[in-house]
Amino acid sequence: MELTIIFPVLNERLRLESGITRTVEYLQSIAYEDYEIIIVDNGSEDETPQIGARLCEKYPRVQFEKINVRGVGAAFRRGVELSKGDIVGYMDIDLSTNIKHLGEAIHIFRVRPEVEYINGSRFANESDTRGRKWYRKITSQGLLILLKLFLGMKCTDAICGFTFLRRQKALELVEGSSQDNGWFYMIEFLLRAEKRGIQVLDYPVEWQEDYNTTVKIFKTICNYMKQITRLWVEFYVKKNI
Repeated sequence: MELTIIFPVLNERLRLESGITRTVEYLQSIAYEDYEIIIVDNGSEDETPQIGARLCEKYPRVQFEKINVRGVGAAFRRGVELSKGDIVGYMDIDLSTNIKHLGEAIHIFRVRPEVEYINGSRFANESDTRGRKWYRKITSQGLLILLKLFLGMKCTDAICGFTFLRRQKALELVEGSSQDNGWFYMIEFLLRAEKRGIQVLDYPVEWQEDYNTTVKIFKTICNYMKQITRLWVEFYVKKNI
């Protein structure tokens, strides 16, 4: 079973090498060799491309792709298009989600054929979330309330930064989803999976806040409100899943 790991990156000169090295070393530690890592740079203006090139030379299973559009959604779609693995997914380069869950996900896909999608959750009862600032807790919980109230989301988290699924399902969801380029694309991706009856495992994780995040909260909230409205119209007015 081949695994494709996508790392969307934007101006990550401080974290890229560490994130890739830790991931490769972890996979080596569990003796897992059937994988590829795709770094998708969505518009970096720092030394990220140069670091990415060095990592490709150092690690044969790592590849670097540069796209001309900014946004995690655009980067994830491109990664899925390039992927060759039976399982494909993405992680945040800061590895806020404990790397051990990668090995757990591999095991689950091997032994539980009914599981088609693993959605990492910071807010499940068994999750261990540390360092979350109060205002980010409020925005995250507020988003979850809106997603459950207006769009019927079943999972306990929408954008943990740890998502893996069987590649055929990923291709189907990419084809059926919008061309939104930002973070909300990953939320839409999950919601469409639920609406289509894909077997999603809401998976509790250990998660540590990254204080160097570049997310602009107010701008992000405004975009989320627009996108929630768009999906509500699609799901319940046009009934387009």
